[in-house]
Amino acid sequence: MSLKTLSEFNWSVMTPEFIILGVIALLTLLDLFLPKRLDRRILGWLSIAGIFAAIVALFGLLGTEPTTILYDTFTFDTFGKSFKLLLLAGAGLVLFLAVSYDAKDGLEEYRGEFYYLFLTALLGAMFMTSSGDLITLFIGLELLSISSYILAGIKKHNLESNESAMKYVINGGISTAITLFGMSYVYGLTGSTNLAEIANKLSAVVDGQQAYLLGLAFLLIFVGLSFKLASAPFHMWAPDVYQGAPTPVTAFLSVVSKTAGFVIVIRILISVFYNAAPSGDGSSILFKMHDYMAFLAAATMIIGNVVALKQTNIKRMFAYSSIAHAGYLLVALTTMSANLIFSVWFYLLAYMLMNLGAFAVIQVVTEKTGSAKIADFAGLYRRSPVLAVTMGILLVSLAGFPGTAGFIGKLNIFVGAFYGEPHYVLASIMIAATVVSYFYYFGVMTQMFFRPARDESKFNLPFAIIVVLIVAVVGSVLFGVAPNIALDFLNKM
Repeated sequence: MSLKTLSEFNWSVMTPEFIILGVIALLTLLDLFLPKRLDRRILGWLSIAGIFAAIVALFGLLGTEPTTILYDTFTFDTFGKSFKLLLLAGAGLVLFLAVSYDAKDGLEEYRGEFYYLFLTALLGAMFMTSSGDLITLFIGLELLSISSYILAGIKKHNLESNESAMKYVINGGISTAITLFGMSYVYGLTGSTNLAEIANKLSAVVDGQQAYLLGLAFLLIFVGLSFKLASAPFHMWAPDVYQGAPTPVTAFLSVVSKTAGFVIVIRILISVFYNAAPSGDGSSILFKMHDYMAFLAAATMIIGNVVALKQTNIKRMFAYSSIAHAGYLLVALTTMSANLIFSVWFYLLAYMLMNLGAFAVIQVVTEKTGSAKIADFAGLYRRSPVLAVTMGILLVSLAGFPGTAGFIGKLNIFVGAFYGEPHYVLASIMIAATVVSYFYYFGVMTQMFFRPARDESKFNLPFAIIVVLIVAVVGSVLFGVAPNIALDFLNKM
């Protein structure tokens, strides 16, 4: 391998990352030197401007051919471009929630730190989408994780926030150790950390003992990443973290962090293990671990939806809803359909729109009532018809009703379950779990439209919240009615 100087690399493919890094540095200096009395929301608007600039830069690179730099550790390809766009769009919408968040419990004095920690987590997720090496992939993962731990406990005077951060750190540390242990087996078997080289070497593995170690490595990595995805039975941290964290952080964890989790799963499990044939018969390690993946997918869908039925706190309910949606996405990974990447990408797009819109409504209601109980949504239609109808549309999309993006997302995965070897049991569980979800989603709608309001006061919607609601509702309906728009756009990337 011939060595290159720094000037010989095509750094332009990292323009979005450089923009986010520059904004992080700028926000850190501004927060340090600006007068304490100045409202730190200005940093939030600068963050939004930075994300918009990164999106523009990414669009400017759409015609770029697949490129690798830094000795194949950074890969700029269609996969990276498409998921990077999701991450940037989701992060931008979360920041709109953050600038309108009514800080309480001591968050105001840490509002500046919130924005550049948030962008640091986003930067880690963006690196994960383009990582071509286990080391850079792990660095991106930890950059995301460590920033997320701090964000979850940023209200340091709030006991619920303290508890959520502690549980998140403990579970995150355990998952990191398990993932690293699995990666060490992969490195030991191949002598390389480069994903392409690993895949190439594993395709020639035929020794039975090596096959055993390779299967163990797959199991360890998949279990470790299952913590990140909050899939059952490794989901125990999610409800407490969702409840205790500030609402914008909860929205970030449910959408942006989950998207990054599935990015690393696809990058490692698909690109590395899919072509590994340890028995010499051409069958992949993924297919040998098929039953385990199918069990996790089924358990995640069932546990997430069933336990959500008994929740009285709206944020905990959405935590279990998020667990269930992770189960639907695991069905796509288990079945390995021909349109796997598009199915996962579209579902994450739909989930981003409907979930962030729902959290916008939750943030407004919880700030007004001072509580996150589902009962506090009673009579919302009388107090704010716009909020109630918007939330109703988003809940219908989350439930997967026809005419919404949520329905198309589930349909893509359901149809994919019959690709190749049909997975009738998994598809049946997916339908049954979706039907169960109707009960708790419609339970919120019952409160909004058919229960008397305890308080008749009206809601004042901040501009940033209105932006999120418009984008969420329009996107959920548009991609439900015309999903080909998303497919055509993805093909152009």
